[in-house]
Amino acid sequence: MDILQSLMLGFATSLTFSNILAALVGAGLGIIVGAIPGLGSVTGIALLLPLTFQMDPITGIIMLGALYYGCMYGGSYSAILLNIPGDAPAVVTSLDGYPLSQQGHGGKALFTANISSFIGGTVGIVMLTFMGPVLAHVGLMFGPAEVAALILLALCSIGWLLGDNPVKGLISTFIGVMLATIGIGTAFGQPRFTFDSMYLLNGISFIPLVIGMFGFSQVLVMMVNRVDPSAKGLSGRLGLKESLLDRKEARSIVPVSLRSGVVGNLVGILPGAGATTGSFLSYVLEKKVGRNGAELGKGRIQGVAASEAGNNAAAAGSFAPLLSLGIPGSGTAAVLLGGLMMWGLQPGPLLFQNNPDFVWGLISSMYLGNVMAVLAALAIIPFLVKLLLIPASIMIPVIAVVCVVGSYSVNNSMFDVWFMLGAGVVAFFMTAARYPIAPLLLAFVLTPRLETSLRQALDISRGDPMIFLRSPIAATLLTLILLFVLYPLGKRLFMTARRRGHKVTAE
Repeated sequence: MDILQSLMLGFATSLTFSNILAALVGAGLGIIVGAIPGLGSVTGIALLLPLTFQMDPITGIIMLGALYYGCMYGGSYSAILLNIPGDAPAVVTSLDGYPLSQQGHGGKALFTANISSFIGGTVGIVMLTFMGPVLAHVGLMFGPAEVAALILLALCSIGWLLGDNPVKGLISTFIGVMLATIGIGTAFGQPRFTFDSMYLLNGISFIPLVIGMFGFSQVLVMMVNRVDPSAKGLSGRLGLKESLLDRKEARSIVPVSLRSGVVGNLVGILPGAGATTGSFLSYVLEKKVGRNGAELGKGRIQGVAASEAGNNAAAAGSFAPLLSLGIPGSGTAAVLLGGLMMWGLQPGPLLFQNNPDFVWGLISSMYLGNVMAVLAALAIIPFLVKLLLIPASIMIPVIAVVCVVGSYSVNNSMFDVWFMLGAGVVAFFMTAARYPIAPLLLAFVLTPRLETSLRQALDISRGDPMIFLRSPIAATLLTLILLFVLYPLGKRLFMTARRRGHKVTAE
């Protein structure tokens, strides 16, 4: 009852005209920032943060929180419509979202993304409301060894899960791991695979890589195989009404969104895991336990729902360690931590006692920001779906310009532009040879986190690898990794023995 009373007081604080306006502005800006490749929530909040210092702290954090949610919504738009993920979590969304657009169901994909984002975000916020401090302490149970084992589990499941051919999926994963090791090493500060180029000292930027491999490669595909949008049967089916899900489709995404919301929230509370890991592991779960799991990756709304619910719930989960312990669970949460300290607030266990109006005003504003974001997102679906009718002769130069500008804006460097073009050409030939691109990008995102956690774990144990077996959580995750790796082999041996048995019986 105390929590409900505190939440009601929080709503009394957040439901003022200035705070509602701040939530609406933040959600709108977040959708725009999230949809533009190259920006993302970290950049958006970092740019907006100085503008909030003159505001009341509660109003400022409400605007920033709504912007964070808006970015999670907006990142899926360019991924679904143009196959250019707006940020890292949207890479998983593009696996089913873009094929849906190519099949003439872009509106349904967008509607699914928005509704599942709302459901996943709501699940995350409810869990934060009632179990925030508890979840934060659960997150503390995951030290470097446990986080390393969790990310290794994700890496081991990428290759054979996302590709039709497990060997080709693993090759793509290995390429992503290799690209992630370029630059100054996080452990010893030594340059690796830079070939004496100063442009590679900081490593390869994710944005030029993802824009090239998803966006520019798509330009090359459109140039080789031009498709008239009207030939897809899109004309006459472009309104919000035609984008709505029917009863059967709506029933199919609700359980997916709820499951993914719980998984994403639990991943979001882990330090350094982030929304990308939450989105991917939610997708993994749906592919393994979902009714249509085998069809994911071929254009299924359940795949879009799993990814979007997972990353929105992870965004909510990252607030649990931030508020309860002062430990940011993601890069965006780290920027918000700086903002809290600039406002004179000290996140930690005493924040709930010393500044209850701020904490509960923030938590209640998450409900408000989530509603604002989904309303704004649904309102612009009819305008976004019109993009699918633009002729290829116009779309090709427009997407090419977006790719160049997005790549250049990261570091204001032409090297990033040339790298993006090269990555696009490589991705074009990989796709032609049926090598999946998503495992490469996911491995590229997860590898630095794996390396950092692995190095920290070995430093803690003074080089003793048994630290991974002494931890019950890490040992359990390593056992799951072993099962992931051995399951396909065991299944193949079982089927071979079974066929031989039938053959002997027939003789």
